[in-house]
Amino acid sequence: MGKRFLEESFNNIKADGQGIFIPYIMAGDGGLDNLLDQLTFLEQAGASAIEIGIPFSDPAADGPVIQEAGKRALKDGTTLSGIFEVLKGGREQIGIPLIFMTYFNPVLQYGLQRFAEDCTKAGVDGLIIPDLPLEHADILSPYLKEEGIALVQLASLTSSKDRLKKIAQATEGFLYAVTINGTTGAVSEFQSSLKAHLQELKTVCNVPVLAGFGISTPDHVREFIGITDGVVVGSKIIQHLQENKLDDIKNLIKAASDKSPVS
Repeated sequence: MGKRFLEESFNNIKADGQGIFIPYIMAGDGGLDNLLDQLTFLEQAGASAIEIGIPFSDPAADGPVIQEAGKRALKDGTTLSGIFEVLKGGREQIGIPLIFMTYFNPVLQYGLQRFAEDCTKAGVDGLIIPDLPLEHADILSPYLKEEGIALVQLASLTSSKDRLKKIAQATEGFLYAVTINGTTGAVSEFQSSLKAHLQELKTVCNVPVLAGFGISTPDHVREFIGITDGVVVGSKIIQHLQENKLDDIKNLIKAASDKSPVS
């Protein structure tokens, strides 16, 4: 488990010539008692790893769909402690990496060392913390290194080339390449310069580069798999789960290994 498991899993997928697909779900959306069932479904549907959102009252990077999912989870009484307990009790049922997406405040309130230790006990392999910039990562990273947990960095479209290179070389597990300026959620078009930006990130990064934010259709998935190593899809996964459109989720995930041309 941990960073090594995450990196080995992704290397095996790449060696098989497949694209990496990470679906995002909000822990506790639909009840914490459904979390393990959701994880199991996504693994069986072909997910490479699963990103688990921790509900938070001020989710600065999240668009409307994920914000609403967080509100539902919080209203239902979801807590970080509760999420850990569910995972500790059922992690062995899931055979792919699990990644937490959280903001720094819940981690700080929980206690940095305690949080890192409980991530290990719950089988969490990596962390994405959008509001913990690279310059301040040392607040948490010593505890994560002790536990062997990957700290995934985000690369935005607005960062300078020098900063992007530092982020790409510091990230662990994979690099989360943000594809839009703004919060999460489906978009119809991406910037024309995005392809060159992503290709440049791949040249300076030693781990897989995954595109995320705005990706919502199988065609989007196939498009980005042709440029990067994989994708992260959140808002559309949550929307499909809400509407019980499980086949649509399967089609999104399947597109990561579909070599047919984009229509």
